[in-house]
Amino acid sequence: MEDSPPVRGTCRLGLQEHALSIIIGYDAVTLREKVDLRAAAERLDELGALRSLSALNEKAALLRLLGRLDEAWDLANEATRQARFTGSREQLTACRIRRAQVLQAQGKLDDAAYELTHCVADAETHDWTHVAAFARQHRGKVHFDQGNLEDALTDFTAAVFLREKGGAPADQLESSLIAVAVVESFIAERDQAR
Repeated sequence: MEDSPPVRGTCRLGLQEHALSIIIGYDAVTLREKVDLRAAAERLDELGALRSLSALNEKAALLRLLGRLDEAWDLANEATRQARFTGSREQLTACRIRRAQVLQAQGKLDDAAYELTHCVADAETHDWTHVAAFARQHRGKVHFDQGNLEDALTDFTAAVFLREKGGAPADQLESSLIAVAVVESFIAERDQAR
């Protein structure tokens, strides 16, 4: 799933194993995930009271997908704190991206863009290709929500490049390619209307 960057020394942070049954597609107008709500709720129940970093990240993502944004925010913050004290800088950056996704879902687009810009800089400075692609993809979504189509296209195109470079799974590459195509179509429509 495109929401789950691999990080050295850990399993994927998020829904990788369950992505195919939970994320069933992407809306071509909003670029938001289409979610099997029952499968997401079942997976959340399976995770129960687990408190590992990967479990916290997965639960935060599931809660976001289920629209339970206050709970998602709390767990995303808890995961970020845990990564800050016990994880690597790469894990911390991935957690900050997850937290920015919740900000975006809450409609706090400026805050999400600010956080993601710092995550892009951190990941690209340290050559964390998968994390950089994850940050670019989600900053692109924030730009898209803000109506900044050119900035969104720049980030989605960079995500495609980074995912190709890093050998990302086909579903991650496909989500970036779909985002590029959607934004290009919006730009073409806008330009024709002028």
